[in-house]
Amino acid sequence: LSLTQDNKPRKADPPGAREQVTYLLEHWIRVWNEAGGAEKACVAFLAVLQQQGVLKTDESTEVFLRIAAEVCVEACLKSGAPAPVQEGQDPATQTANQFSYNVIDAFSAMLVILVKYASSDPQSLTSRVHLLNRILSTLIRVLTNDHDARRGQTGAAGTPNAPFDERPFFRLFLNLLKDLTAPDPVVDANNLQVLGAFATALHALQPAAIPAFAFAWLELISHRAFMPALLLSKPAQKGWMLMHRLLIDLFVFMEPYLRRSNNQLTQSVRQLYKGTLRVLLVLLHDFPEFLCDYHFSFCDVIPPTCIQLRNLFLSAFPRSMRLPDPFTPNLKVDLLPEISQPPRILSNYMAALSHNGLRQDLDAYLKNRRNSGFLDWLPDRLRASNGENPNAGYTYNVPAINSLVVYVGTQAISQLQNKSTPITHSAPMDIFHSLISALDAEGRYFLLNAIANQLRYPNNHTHYFSCVLLYLFAEAGNEFIQEQITRVLLERLIVHRPHPWGLLITFIELIKNPRYNFWAHSFTHCAQEIERVFESVARSCMGPGHVSGAAGGTEGSGSENTGVSPSLGPVPIPRTEA
Repeated sequence: LSLTQDNKPRKADPPGAREQVTYLLEHWIRVWNEAGGAEKACVAFLAVLQQQGVLKTDESTEVFLRIAAEVCVEACLKSGAPAPVQEGQDPATQTANQFSYNVIDAFSAMLVILVKYASSDPQSLTSRVHLLNRILSTLIRVLTNDHDARRGQTGAAGTPNAPFDERPFFRLFLNLLKDLTAPDPVVDANNLQVLGAFATALHALQPAAIPAFAFAWLELISHRAFMPALLLSKPAQKGWMLMHRLLIDLFVFMEPYLRRSNNQLTQSVRQLYKGTLRVLLVLLHDFPEFLCDYHFSFCDVIPPTCIQLRNLFLSAFPRSMRLPDPFTPNLKVDLLPEISQPPRILSNYMAALSHNGLRQDLDAYLKNRRNSGFLDWLPDRLRASNGENPNAGYTYNVPAINSLVVYVGTQAISQLQNKSTPITHSAPMDIFHSLISALDAEGRYFLLNAIANQLRYPNNHTHYFSCVLLYLFAEAGNEFIQEQITRVLLERLIVHRPHPWGLLITFIELIKNPRYNFWAHSFTHCAQEIERVFESVARSCMGPGHVSGAAGGTEGSGSENTGVSPSLGPVPIPRTEA
């Protein structure tokens, strides 16, 4: 007995089932070819299937679909097999034939006819979607079984099995996707139920489950018939959630390879990464709000080494907003009308605070600051627990640090809007200041990254966390902390564009405002190469006329205040009104 996808024994097929299915497929292909794709002529074939009883029960339908898929995929693979090596021919010169997808195309056309006209209630979209889900589930089982059977096993003769080939399955899923999402009077192509069925199927086929299907999978989730339709479907939040889950699937698969890369990515991972960047650039151009609203959960699964990838998410801003030029002289950030507005965050940024029971003690400290021991043991509570390995190779629970930063920041902004408490004398700032001093270099780097992840388009989170970062730099107890803050900002600026608006604003303020005496620190000129990097970035941010003076330790043009630096007086930041 063979096994099903959930590792349960599968019943043996009825005697003669494969021969019957092969006969019906051959009959269907003749009908399909003669009809030239005309739907009315093809629908008549359903009567043949009914007469043969293959659609009589759920079980018989599943057996028919599974065997038909296996036969069609096998026929497609055989069509691309190389011709036998002739006597005297060099095997190295043997070339594979081009695949013939005629059988796959005919089979997918039959599946579309079944979805439209063979459900229990052809007038009901719900009934048609139910049948579509059963078809997709069967195809998933066939693909999974083929993938697992060819992985690391040998054939009956002891020879290695041919590697899994994703192309027939890709063609099959793509045909179904295009045909069932095309404008049609029978199937509502933009209905979220149809798109949701494909999204659920693709989630089941995610690269972590079927690695050899990764390239076809990425092509499917980013296809013009799927991704734009899903993100434009109504209600928007449901479609966005489905697309968000698929992209998380992608980054969860890639994260171990990217984290341990050391610039030595395999060719396949490198190509997958390039494809991912292109998908994100499309989203950044056409659906920036999607990247804005889910930036938090994406940053959770992107390793710290992928700086440009993370910048793509953090550079997104709503299409209705016109970004102020960050290089405008004397730009008053705190007077921008958008700077008092909160960003929309659809990710659950509080979920990771359940780590080590952090949420309850954190709320208590933010409320009254009475538990003085909270700040002492907080760094240890942010470490990864025994048996818990959310980010393999890291000492700290990075999602917990990210959650803490955003949660404390939202609470701080709420307090600032309701009271006239200065930003620098508050429980939230005590937490940040204590952590920046108590954490080791690794933990501090993750903390600073979590803060820098909120430096995005103009909103009150960007303003608040910009003030936090600048305050921590000014009040740092030693130059090593200031150097690490600079590193986190600089490494995000020296990669290719785009660069987040809030990141530029913060770095410009840091190097121009004499309060921070940035150019006097030894790490800005500890080596000639480092000094050239700083001068290059400063030239981009300040213009060539100011760099030499700034780098030499003079005030340059840094006497003006851009409105980003945290106030040491009682004025609350961010501003509660424009």
